[in-house]
Amino acid sequence: MPRHSQFALLKQRRFLPFFAVQCLGALNDNVYRQAIIGLLFFLGVSDAERTLYTNLAPALFILPYFLFSSIAGQIAEKLEKQRLIVITTAMEIAIMTLAAVGFLSQNMTILLIALFSTGVQSTLFGPVKYSILPSVLRPEELTGGNGLVEMGTSISILVGMIFGGLIFQLAGSHGPVTAAAAVIVLAVAGNTIARLVPRVDAGAPELKINWNPLPESLAVLRMARKQTSVRNAILGVSWFWFVGTILTAQLPSYAVTNLGGEPTLYIFALALFSVGTGVGSLLCEKLSARTVEIGLVPLGAFGMTAFLLDLYFARAGEASAQGLSVTEFVHQAGSVRIIIDLLGIGLFAGFFVVPLFALIQSRTPKSQMSRVFAALNIQNSGFIVAAAVLGLLAQRLLGWTIPQVFLALAIANALVAIWIFTIVPEFLMRFLSWVMVRALYRLRLHGIEDNVPDEGPALIVCNHVSYMDALILSATIPRPVRFVMYYRIFNIPVMRWIFRTARAIPIAGAREDPALMRAAFEAVDRALAEGELVCIFPEGALTRDGTIGAFKSGVEKILARRPVPVVPMALKGMWSSMWSRRDSRLGRMRVPRRFRAHIEVLAGAPMPADSSAAQLEARVRALRGEAA
Repeated sequence: MPRHSQFALLKQRRFLPFFAVQCLGALNDNVYRQAIIGLLFFLGVSDAERTLYTNLAPALFILPYFLFSSIAGQIAEKLEKQRLIVITTAMEIAIMTLAAVGFLSQNMTILLIALFSTGVQSTLFGPVKYSILPSVLRPEELTGGNGLVEMGTSISILVGMIFGGLIFQLAGSHGPVTAAAAVIVLAVAGNTIARLVPRVDAGAPELKINWNPLPESLAVLRMARKQTSVRNAILGVSWFWFVGTILTAQLPSYAVTNLGGEPTLYIFALALFSVGTGVGSLLCEKLSARTVEIGLVPLGAFGMTAFLLDLYFARAGEASAQGLSVTEFVHQAGSVRIIIDLLGIGLFAGFFVVPLFALIQSRTPKSQMSRVFAALNIQNSGFIVAAAVLGLLAQRLLGWTIPQVFLALAIANALVAIWIFTIVPEFLMRFLSWVMVRALYRLRLHGIEDNVPDEGPALIVCNHVSYMDALILSATIPRPVRFVMYYRIFNIPVMRWIFRTARAIPIAGAREDPALMRAAFEAVDRALAEGELVCIFPEGALTRDGTIGAFKSGVEKILARRPVPVVPMALKGMWSSMWSRRDSRLGRMRVPRRFRAHIEVLAGAPMPADSSAAQLEARVRALRGEAA
C-alpha cells in the first residue's frame, strides 16, 4: 500500500484498534436494536404492541444524547482518552449482560432499560470518537481518517441491521440464546481491542466538571458557535443526519409500496445507500489531495439534491408488481436508475459530511474538541427527532406519498445548502478553487507533509509564475494559508472574491501605495502572531521569462519583526500553463498547451528565521531545478 494511502492507517496501532472498537460498537448497537424487533415477531405480539415498541425504542436510545452529551463532553475532555474508551466498552459488557437477561427471559422491560443504557454508553463514547482523531493523525491524514471512520460506521450499521434482523429467522427457537450470546461476544471483543488503543492525553485535564446538564448543554452549544466556520460545519453535519433520517425512515415502506418488493428489498435499498456513503467517504482523500478540502461540501450537497430529484422522477407512483425478490427487482425496467440514484445519494452524502468533520477537527482547539463534539451530538439528536416527526407529519397530515417526501427533501436540501454557503462563502470559494485547480492541472506533491508544520506559525516562500499560484498552493497545503499577493492580482474580477474570502492580504509597492504596504506588513505580523501560515511570493511580481527573479528584502523585514520558521516551496511546470505571462493577455485565456498538465509542488526543510532573502532564493531555485 503506498505511504500516502489512507488504508495504510489500518496497519498502524495509532488508528487500527480505535477504528475496530468504533466499528464493533456501531455493529453491536444495531444488532441489539434489530434483535429486539426480531424478538417481537418471535413472541407474536400484536401489530399495535409492536408499533409501540418500535417507536419507543429509538426514542429511548436517543434521549441520553439530549440529557448527558454535555457531561460526556466534559468527561472526554478531562480523562485520558484510551482510559475512557476502555471504561465505555466495559460499560457495554455490563449493559449487554443485562440485555442478555432480557432476551433469555423474553422481558421487554429489561430490554428497553438496557437500550436506554446503551444510549448512555454511546453518548459517553460519542465525543471521544471524533476528538481522538486530531491527536493521533496528522492534519493531512484527517480527511482520510474520517473517511475510514464514516465508511466503517456505515458498513457496520448495515451489517448489524442485517445480522440482528436475521437472528430469530435463522436460529428459530434458539433465537433468544443466540441474540444474548451475540451482543455479549461483540461487547467483550470491543473491550479487548480497546485495551490496544495507544494512550492519548486528555484535552483539558484541569477541567472542573459541571454535573448540571442544562446549563452545561447551553455552554457547550455556545462554545461550538464561537467560530463561524465550525458553527456552520456542525449545522451541516446535523443536516446530513436530518436528510439521512428521513431517507432511511421511508425506505421500508418505499421498498414495498413503490418498488413492489418483499420486505427484504428494504435491506437492499439501505445497502445501496450505505455502500454509496462508504465509497464517497473513502474517495474524499483522493479528491482532496489529503487536505481538509471543504470545497467538496457544495459538490456533495448539490449531488445529493440531484439524485434525490431523480429518485422522485424515477418512480413517482406505486409499483405495478408486488412481492418482488431482490433479483426480480433488479431485472425490472427502470430498476437500474433507482439503484444508481440510491448509490449516488450515499456517494455525495460522503462527499458532504467527511470534510465537515475534518474541518471541525482542524479548527477547534484540542482543549475544547470533546465538548464541541458533545454540542454536535446534542444538535444531531434534535435534528434526528425533528426529521422523524416531520416525515411522519408529511405523510399522516399532508397525505404526501414517499416520492413526494423525497422531492420535498431534495428542494429543502438545495435551499439549506445555498443558505449555508451564503453565510459562509468559504465553502463555495473552496469549491470554485477546487474545481478550477482539479480541472486544469494534475498535481504531484513532494515534501509537503514532511516540511510544512502541522501547527504553529510559519512563513512560506515560493516562486511566482501564474495567477493560479495561490489557488494551487492552497489546494496542496493541509492547513489554511494566508497569501500575500500583489493588489492588482488580488483585484482580478471573480478571483477577487475567492482571494478575499480566503483572507488573502493585498500588498503594493512602497511607491505605489505606501499605506497599503504598511497595512499588509501589519496583517502578516498579526497572522503569524496568531499561529497561522502565511505565504509570500518574494519576487514581488509574476515572472516574465520563466526564471526566478531576485527575492526582495520584504521577507527579511517580516522575519526581523516576527522570527518564525521559513518553508521554501517551488512550483514546476507552471510557465507553460494558463495565466502565466508566457503569452499575450488574449493568449492567456486559452486552454493549457497540455490539458490537465502535470504540475509539481515541492517543499524543502524549514530554514531559520535569520535566513537572508538571497539564501531563500537559492533554496527555492534548487527545489525548482531547471524546469519552469
